Amino acid sequence: MASATMGENEKAGVVSYLRLARPDHWFKNIFMFPGTVLAFIFAEPPINEIILPTLIALVALCLAASANYVVNEWLDAGTDKYHPVKKDRPAVTSNLNPFLVYGEYLILASSSLIIAGTVNHVLLLSIAALLAMGLIYNVPPLRSKDRVYLDVLSESVNNPLRMVIGWSALVVTAMPPSSILLSYWMGGAFLMAIKRFAEFRMIGDPELAGSYRRSFKYYSEDSLLVSAFFYALCSAFFLGVFLIKYRVEFLLAFPLFALLFSWYLAISLRKGSVVQTPEKLYLERRFVAFAVFLALSVAALFFVDIPGLNFLVDPVQF
Repeated sequence: MASATMGENEKAGVVSYLRLARPDHWFKNIFMFPGTVLAFIFAEPPINEIILPTLIALVALCLAASANYVVNEWLDAGTDKYHPVKKDRPAVTSNLNPFLVYGEYLILASSSLIIAGTVNHVLLLSIAALLAMGLIYNVPPLRSKDRVYLDVLSESVNNPLRMVIGWSALVVTAMPPSSILLSYWMGGAFLMAIKRFAEFRMIGDPELAGSYRRSFKYYSEDSLLVSAFFYALCSAFFLGVFLIKYRVEFLLAFPLFALLFSWYLAISLRKGSVVQTPEKLYLERRFVAFAVFLALSVAALFFVDIPGLNFLVDPVQF
């Protein structure tokens, strides 16, 4: 692995290396908790056996994600300099020592695996898969982030992996239903495509955008928006399969999911949209409040029976 840091850059300090790990992005790891909730509902583990494994899984996940960020920022230094915001990242502005960067990656990656292994082998394999996806996404010759559409699909695999990590902290004898994993994957692809769309619009120059991200040479605003629409439809379809199969009451939440997707799209259309930096999505307080309301609504529907809704899935008798 080699970086394109410039020789004339200032010498890097400890803070520069810490910033490579992007602890401010750990907010994204909340996506593991739906897996934990599903595991609790499906497997019903004892309450006193939930908190500690979940916290350990979260720590392992954060360390693995940071390891991937280190690789990402180091290998992207040569192209991040073309981005109006990312040009200020430490890998671009500082003279980083490659041995220290590699050492940081190895410490973070190995620590995440060791910690995950203290819980169970499934969690260990899930963390290993997350680390492997980081290498596939960032490291040549595969470097899927440079390949049109594959960049979004490979990066968003991390979404169902996070769910599996949350699940496997509590359950080792089964995996979450494939329908919800596929929905989670396509939902992540929607979020990533919308992020690409907002970035492409913000840069405003297709040639400059292509210099920053190779896949942007083959995208346009229209193609990014259409692909996001496709991913949203796929996510909704697989979500619908899951909702109908397990509880008809879940159908009441479907319009709320549709509103969530639509609202996120509306946010992306704003100038300087926060969707370019999803770790700051908490700044959209009303949106976050609605997402919490949606999560609580779905949780409530697990326990509320409404027999009158069966007409939505059963033949109507005359």
